Amino acid sequence: MTVTIAVESPLTDDARRLIAALNEHLLSLTPPEHCFHMTVEEMAQPHTTVLVARADGKAVACGALRRHADGIAEVKRMYTVPAFQGQGIGGRILDEIVALARRESFKRLVLETGDRHPAAWRVYERVGFTRCGPVLDYPDTSWSVFYEKELERVPE
Repeated sequence: MTVTIAVESPLTDDARRLIAALNEHLLSLTPPEHCFHMTVEEMAQPHTTVLVARADGKAVACGALRRHADGIAEVKRMYTVPAFQGQGIGGRILDEIVALARRESFKRLVLETGDRHPAAWRVYERVGFTRCGPVLDYPDTSWSVFYEKELERVPE
């Protein structure tokens, strides 16, 4: 199986399918009022870069980098189709997001995830994210877990 990861528009049918599956999964675990989904239209804005992983051409995972002020960027919309989980694809997308944030000289990468996502926590922790208090404008609720990673710029 050949896996490729590339920047893609979230407005494609493949990306829309991935995001719809992600939303369905998240809403099965978390009440809607505690889900902070970006729509594909929001993801298509210039401050966000979407990465899609393809296995032999089939879209199987995604993730995004959202840029904020003050040297902060955010990991958003991480998802891997269940049949492809456990193969390191999500970690590879996350590595690409971290590398992009470094190239763009962000100082800190943050994210919010759910309190029922231990597999996601392991992916984040493997690449050096540590738990922290609430980030950006997210509310401090028991449904959320927050992570951060300080970044040093890597020369190209």
